[in-house]
Amino acid sequence: MTTPRELWLCFEPYHDVVYFTPESRAAADALGCKGGWMGYFGMRAAPLGAAPEWLITSVFYNFHPSRVARAVPEVWDIATPAQFLDARLSGVDGALRRLLGDEVTGDDLAEAAELVVAAAGAAPTAGRPLGAANAALPLPAEPHLALWQAATTLRESRGDGHIAALVTAGLDPCETLVLFAAEHGLTPEYMQQARNWPVEEWTAARTRLTERGLLDDSGLTPDGAAVRETVEVLTDEAAAAPWDHLGPEATTRLVRLLAPLSLRIARGNEAMRVNPMALAPETELERLVAET
Repeated sequence: MTTPRELWLCFEPYHDVVYFTPESRAAADALGCKGGWMGYFGMRAAPLGAAPEWLITSVFYNFHPSRVARAVPEVWDIATPAQFLDARLSGVDGALRRLLGDEVTGDDLAEAAELVVAAAGAAPTAGRPLGAANAALPLPAEPHLALWQAATTLRESRGDGHIAALVTAGLDPCETLVLFAAEHGLTPEYMQQARNWPVEEWTAARTRLTERGLLDDSGLTPDGAAVRETVEVLTDEAAAAPWDHLGPEATTRLVRLLAPLSLRIARGNEAMRVNPMALAPETELERLVAET
């Protein structure tokens, strides 16, 4: 049976076109955004309404408050949340049409959209602000955009559950990134820049993790690896309800339909391919395609 983690892998590249394509960047720039981060925060936070900086910092979890404050609340003076919602669909539409070509209007995508929409209807929303906010949005009429919106609901609901797992594990935002970087061989410099964590705060987080026995000079300790695995297992368990609702036969069918589309996106989306945090999605998608 396909696991919640494998199902997440199937729809994540499809969702990610909203952040990692020139079409989406152009849609944000057309609104007047100053730089990529303003567009990112505007598009991702728009389902919440004109959310203040402190709320976005809380629900996005791993960004330093200063990163968010550079864009919020100014982003809502540039455009309204409704305009950002329209812009993100416009960018997604252009990106998917370029990356998938005629498959955008194909029968396989339309069937995949029906299945993902059904799964998203069972996505937990209680205590999950980003999942709930996206679930409340109307579905676009076009199947490729309905699939994207439903995948985004699933993605944000899973992400909310992931944050709950991190809190349960006693990992604050910076500690979360330090452990993630150690596990995946990402440099502190890259991670600090990506989320705007000052060196002194990164160093303090690393010291706390070392004192807990989760890190040492060589990297992640066995206890640290166990904590990371526990977080991922809890995340998967908290994300299982949509797939339990869909059932084994339908989830297997969804993988057969969606994994090839996401693999095509992953191969064609250069901005995603060079992102160190993507963690080689092509390899795993190739395995899923081969197995199904």
